[in-house]
Amino acid sequence: MRGSAKTAERRKAAPTRRRGRPAAKPSFAREPIVLHGIGVAPGIVIGKAFLLDRGPAAVARRKLRKPEVDAEVRRFRKALKEAKQDLMSLRAGIPDKDLRDHLFILDTYVMILDDRMIAEETAELIRAEKINAEAALTQQLDKLKKIFDGIQDPYLRERRRDLDHVGGRVLMRLTGQTRERLAEVPEKVVVVAHDLSPADTAQMTPDRVAGFLTDVGGPTSHTAIMARALEITAVVGLENVTRRVESGCPLIVDGRVGKVILYPSRDDYAHYLRLVDRLHRFEQDLAKDLHLPAVTLDGERVQLAANIEMNREIPAVIEAGGEGIGLYRTEFLYMNRNDLPGEEEQFAVYREVAERTAPHPAVIRTLDLGGDKVSALLELAPEVNPALGLRAIRLCLKHPELFKVQLRGILRASAFGRLHIMLPMVSGLAEVRASRRILEEVKADLRSREIAFDERAPLGCMIETPSSATIVDLIAREVDFLSIGTNDLIQYALAIDRVNEQIADLYQPTHPAILRMIRGVVEAGRDARIPVSLCGEMASDGLYTMLLLGMGLDSLSMTPNSISVIKRIVRSVTRLECRKFVDEVMQLDDADAILARLRQEMALRYPEMYASD
Repeated sequence: MRGSAKTAERRKAAPTRRRGRPAAKPSFAREPIVLHGIGVAPGIVIGKAFLLDRGPAAVARRKLRKPEVDAEVRRFRKALKEAKQDLMSLRAGIPDKDLRDHLFILDTYVMILDDRMIAEETAELIRAEKINAEAALTQQLDKLKKIFDGIQDPYLRERRRDLDHVGGRVLMRLTGQTRERLAEVPEKVVVVAHDLSPADTAQMTPDRVAGFLTDVGGPTSHTAIMARALEITAVVGLENVTRRVESGCPLIVDGRVGKVILYPSRDDYAHYLRLVDRLHRFEQDLAKDLHLPAVTLDGERVQLAANIEMNREIPAVIEAGGEGIGLYRTEFLYMNRNDLPGEEEQFAVYREVAERTAPHPAVIRTLDLGGDKVSALLELAPEVNPALGLRAIRLCLKHPELFKVQLRGILRASAFGRLHIMLPMVSGLAEVRASRRILEEVKADLRSREIAFDERAPLGCMIETPSSATIVDLIAREVDFLSIGTNDLIQYALAIDRVNEQIADLYQPTHPAILRMIRGVVEAGRDARIPVSLCGEMASDGLYTMLLLGMGLDSLSMTPNSISVIKRIVRSVTRLECRKFVDEVMQLDDADAILARLRQEMALRYPEMYASD
């Protein structure tokens, strides 16, 4: 459900594809099979399956004789080079400039291949253990993935899957395996695979690939991001769809609710053809509101901003009608490199953010990595549980010079636009006060050197731990704004690992405890007369918009693709009716009951987006 003018033009030029008409006359000989996964790119597709693979192949470990070792290292380096060339050729071969802007993900893959921990340490492993390149690479990747297992941020932790994708390309070169090229798929299909890399997704063209399904994956995976950017309907986390589907079988994919029907009935076809027509008209209508302000029917303004991690994403935010950056992740400045980013490098990046986002603000989140990611550079001791150890603001306060370099870069860039500074993973007042002291030291240093910066650059705090949510009234007195990070707040409050697919059903944004925490943060911000935003996945899902508006949030920050839908909802309700809805919902004492009530209300108001029958 996108709403840009360019998107509308694409749909107008290719209505048959966007309407999801079946590619061939269906057969009704089999009983329908209904599967449920995670809808990561909305839309409805009626078509047939194209089975790409059934999962990763096992890698054999082979001992080498001493004379074979050097040749094996050369073979590994050749495969590494070829995999890198494949990615660079793929990126250069994307014809649509608008789509190329989204392929920064492939640049990340090239950086991973260049990383010493892949290129050099795998070669060292071949020599040290005298094993074949495939086994050495697999062993090294497993070691790196354990590091990512210790990261609690769901977005960053999902990057461990990128190691599988990158490693898989090298392993294919080493083993001589081939995989059907998605760019050469001869007809419109729904691709079914155990997993897909962004490199796979980038080869998809909407006239041939209408959607895709995978056994694994989540909403924050790079593959999901690519699917949304390329406007390809996708459902992931289906667990065993590759075992239940055959190439050519008819199916219906409902990316809005994560539903898949294999071998649909006549009634299924008739029902979804009607839904497709309604959805198509609704999506065309969304484009009309793109650059209108997000104002409720009773005149209250809500800022709709975006979460991004690289400057190349800024044009997509502007095109989608976003009003600034509500969360700029700075972690990728520190990853896949052998040194720490300096002040000048950071200043240049943040200055570009400030200038390109103006006149709207951009909220720069300070470093939110664990010490395990920079341990070699800072000479840190290894930790048993880095996710709950020296990370984020704790790491910055433990190593103030690291922190000061970043703060200097942000403050200097603030002279060129509206930059806000946000502290992650705060657990108490001591961290806020210590951060404020360091910030004032950096400001004094810049003043003494007559370097321009915004003296009033706001300092804010992410509320994403139960402790900070509990004492938020105290924290609110010390900062200029609050931002609720629901992804981590839900994980920590409910003791749920969001990336663990085995317990994904227990990750419940509608849990009464979470809703009470969100409402408490908003009330504390109101009492302190400071703005409160929400930048977690809840902001991107229109299912929760009325709830969040009713709680009184000033700003929502989301994926750029979600802005048009959220804006439509904001512009079609009043704050008053949202407050009444919150009062009703908060009377319920069960997460599932609350979720059902939200779905009922949204399906009634916006059937094109949320009605499942």
